[in-house]
Amino acid sequence: MPRNAIYTDLSGYYDLMCADIDYRAQSQGIQRLHQLFGNAGTTHLDLACGTGPHVRHLLDAGYQSSGLDINQPMLDLALKRCPEAHFSLQDMCGFTVSQPVSLITCFLYSIHYSAGLKRLQACIASVHAALVAGGLFCFNAVEKRMIDNASCVSHTATHADGVFNFSSGWHYSGEGEQQSLRLRIERTAADESHVWQDEHPMVAVSFSELIELLQPYFEVHVLEHDYESILPWDGTSGNALFVCVKIEAESGRCEF
Repeated sequence: MPRNAIYTDLSGYYDLMCADIDYRAQSQGIQRLHQLFGNAGTTHLDLACGTGPHVRHLLDAGYQSSGLDINQPMLDLALKRCPEAHFSLQDMCGFTVSQPVSLITCFLYSIHYSAGLKRLQACIASVHAALVAGGLFCFNAVEKRMIDNASCVSHTATHADGVFNFSSGWHYSGEGEQQSLRLRIERTAADESHVWQDEHPMVAVSFSELIELLQPYFEVHVLEHDYESILPWDGTSGNALFVCVKIEAESGRCEF
């Protein structure tokens, strides 16, 4: 199957693939972080929004929420879920907004879809330009040096089209700025199975490299990857939440 074909051809199964994700808890966690670190605004943009579940929760919480993605079938589904929201077909590594917003999110490690460090830097610059003064950028990331190539997560879900088994895992060669997300979907129906496999190129970055890219633009807080509590990153876990407050470029600094 061609690269990225899963997201285009099977976009109708995307929510099923993500059925084990607690979108409500993630959205509520970001709201708490916004209340603590943000500027009390209520305008929101979700990068790589997919079918819009986070946008839905933030709309319900009173935000004026919007989203962007590079996949039109995903955006079509997002608009059905959130007809009152605005969605745009844009690349998060070079997007624009009509009016600056107070909160920008990028959930589900989607920041890694930047694919390379130069594009990641362009994404960060675009986010900075799209935020109001004191606006907040929240996303999660994986530390390339702590990736276990043998590890994966999987779950099974039942659908009218059959029983689906989804699995995904990171892979990093140990050097360079490229890692990949390997995906596998198996559908069984009427005792017949069909398998889709895909591999997405992702940017590989250490947290120290990521902080270096962020700090000219933001005051950076690195937290444990836990949406239900607010704890500083312990320096040993391979996943973290980045909470970034917009500042003037020349006065950047970083906090842990």
